[in-house]
Parts: sequence; structure tokens; C-alpha cells
Amino acid sequence: MEAIDIRPALIIAQREVRDQFRDWRIIFPIVFLTLFFPFLMNFTARQLLNFVNQYGAGLVGERLIPFLLLITGFFPISVSLVIALESFVGEKERGSIEPLLTSPLADWQLYLGKLLSSTVPPLVGSFLGMSVYISGLLINRIPLPDAETLLQIIVLTITQAVVMVSGAVVVSTQATSVRAANLLASFIIIPMALLIQAEAVVMFWGRDTLSLWWIVFGLLVLAVLLIRIGLAHFQREELLGREIDVLNIRWIWRILWGSFHGGARNVLDWYRNVLGKTLLDLRGSLLAAVLLAVIVIILGAQQADRFLLILPEGDFQQRVRELGFNLPVGGIGSVQQIFFQNVRALVIGLLLGLFSFGVLGTLPLFATLGLLGYFTRIMEINQLPAAQIILSGVVPHGIVEVPAILLSTAAVLRIGFLLATPMKDKTVGEVFLMAIAGWMQVMVGLVVPLLLLAAVIESWITPLMILRLFG
Repeated sequence: MEAIDIRPALIIAQREVRDQFRDWRIIFPIVFLTLFFPFLMNFTARQLLNFVNQYGAGLVGERLIPFLLLITGFFPISVSLVIALESFVGEKERGSIEPLLTSPLADWQLYLGKLLSSTVPPLVGSFLGMSVYISGLLINRIPLPDAETLLQIIVLTITQAVVMVSGAVVVSTQATSVRAANLLASFIIIPMALLIQAEAVVMFWGRDTLSLWWIVFGLLVLAVLLIRIGLAHFQREELLGREIDVLNIRWIWRILWGSFHGGARNVLDWYRNVLGKTLLDLRGSLLAAVLLAVIVIILGAQQADRFLLILPEGDFQQRVRELGFNLPVGGIGSVQQIFFQNVRALVIGLLLGLFSFGVLGTLPLFATLGLLGYFTRIMEINQLPAAQIILSGVVPHGIVEVPAILLSTAAVLRIGFLLATPMKDKTVGEVFLMAIAGWMQVMVGLVVPLLLLAAVIESWITPLMILRLFG
């Protein structure tokens, strides 16, 4: 087995970093903005603390300090992301990449060297800005966040930098011009900015440290996946030969329909050979979805002890009887509403998965089974017949609906797995379209019929089961 030699990648990274720090056009904007922004955040923190203290809202000010530190660390990363965006396509436009590509280096060594060199300037600027910000807090005698919060912010900054740089380098290898790479960067910066807002909610709403660590874990998974995708699809021959990508609708439709149809002669042949093969390929992703489902149910049950909900006292059966008089049983409108609601949730999961290479595609699974675990535990805490409620109100349609959600989630996860699998004879676009076609096969062949059946059961049978058991 050939030994993995990382030294050439480190040599490339060292050379690239040295050249970057020699160019004043790169250093001056990063250093100036990095040093100016912490002073602005210090001024903002001081003014806001004075303002909120006037109204006795010191807690808001205390939680504002770590958030501004997080923003201070994020700002230099977004500014210096242009270095990663032009790492390959920029040198290609300048005509300076041919000697590097003709060197006796493996593709992964060349890619890893560029990735490391593109990560150093953002992290240097980020830590410099955070150091200036913390120094300003000490000078102004503003209390620093606790040690765990500081550690979380540092780890979050590092993982966010790795995710953004990894995505930018992937864009740089696939784009045909620096202009196109800069436009595609919006698909990196906007989701990360939304993530910053989510982190702000966590920081201001109860300082839930465990949730921040879960965000760190998700970013680590996404970073590893992005690095793997970049290594899997980087080919120096394709980089040199690609001149311009033209939007070819016929080619997209041909790849998408060909992958979905699979050359089947009829519906039975499609189910037996095409969909059957897709389901066999889905085994690993389905196992991952099942494991996630078990973990989500356990986590949802644990949240019940942290966010306790005490229900009003009273006869539970009497409440169910009162509900039964207004409980809708049957009806085409009810079936349609339930069916389209479930399909819409899974389509949103697909869209989120496309932006995150499958990672965020698990949110419908998290929302459904997480709430199930949470409310099951809440019913146990309130001494309600949880087993009877689940058996009558969830199991009848859940037997059909949960497998459909698991199949859809597994198909979205498979998109990330396929993109991370090396396919030398196929481009990233072809693999991407093939993965979407696989999701469509699972949706059309199994998930949509199962969701329709689940909607019928939930509309006609589940209410009767509840009334029969408790009424």
C-alpha cells in the first residue's frame, strides 16, 4: 500500500501563503478591515451596555458581548474568502497555473496544498480581530464571557472558516472565471450569515451551550464532506480544458430523464430493475437515516426535562371526548391537506439538502421524530397514558408515514454520498443530476404513494381509533 505523503501539499501551502502575505493589495484590506471592525464592535458594545443598563436589562448586554465577538471573528473570513475563490480559477485566468498542474504531484496533494493556503489568511485575520476586540473589552473594563463561551466561539470560528474556504475552493475548481466564482460565492456567504443569526438566537435565548456544540458538530460534518467532495472531483486535466459552461437545458433534461427512466420498458420493469437498483444503493443512506431517527427520538425525549411543560389538571378522557365532537373524520379535503403538507415538508428537505450536500435534508426527520420523543416524555411526566395515545393517535398512520420520511431522508443523504464518491468519468454536474434523479425515483415510486396512504389513514382511521380508545 502506497504511503500518503503530505509534505508536497505543505510545501505548496507554504509557498502560497508566503506569496499572499507579500502582496500589499491582499494584506492592506484584510489588516485594515480586521483592525477597524473590532474597534467598531467595542464602541457598539460600550454604547449598548450603557443603554440597556439604564433600563435594568444587563442580562441582554452580557449576552451581547459574546455575540459581537462571534461577528468580529466572522467578518474577516467573509472578506478574505476571495483568496479561496480565486485559488484555481484565478491562476487559470492569469496563465500561471500550468507549471503547477504539470508538476509531478498527485491531484489530492495539489488540492490540499491550495486548501491549506486559502485557510490561513482568513483564520489569521479572524484571530487578529478577536484579539483586538478582547483587548478593547479589557481596556474598557467590560467583563469577558466565561471560558466555555470563549472556547465555543473560537471553535465555531475555526469550523466556519474551514466550511467557507472548503466550499469556495470547490467553487474555484468548477467555475470557468473569477466573475462566476464570485457570483457563486453567494451560495456560501448567505447560508453562513443565516447560521450566524441562528447562533445569535441560541446565545440570546438562554445561552444553551449544548445547542452551540451541536452546531459545531454539524459544521464539522459539513466541512469533512466539502473537503471530500473537492478531493473526489478535482481533475487537473478537466481544469485546464474547461473554458466556458453553457446552460444546456436539453443536456440537463437528457441526464435527468435518462437517470430517472433507466431504460425501463414499462412500469413493472422500472419498479423491478431501476427502482430496485436504487433501493439497493440506498442501503447505507437508509441505515444512517434509521440511526439518526433513533438518536433524534432520544434527544427529543431529553429536551422534555429541560423545557418542561405541565398540562392543566383534569380528566384526560373527558378532554378527549370533548375533542371528539369537533374531531374531523374523513373527507377529501382533509386527505389533501395532510398529503400536501407532508410532501411540501420533504421537498423543503430536498432544497435544504441541495445547499448543504444532504446535511440539512435531515430537518424534516428531526422535526417529526424529535417532537414525537418530546411529547411522549411530556405525557409521561404529566402521568398521561402515553402508550395508549401513541398506539391510537400516531401508530395507525405512522407505520406508513415514518418509513416514507426515512426513505426520502436517505435519498437526500445519498446526494452528499454520491458527490463525495470519486467518479473520474463523470463531472460534478452529471453526478448531481443523477443524485436528484435517484431522489425523484424514490419519491415517485414509494414515498408519494406511502404519504397518500398515510394521509387517508390519518384522516379516516386515526380519529376513530382515538375516539374508540378514549371515548
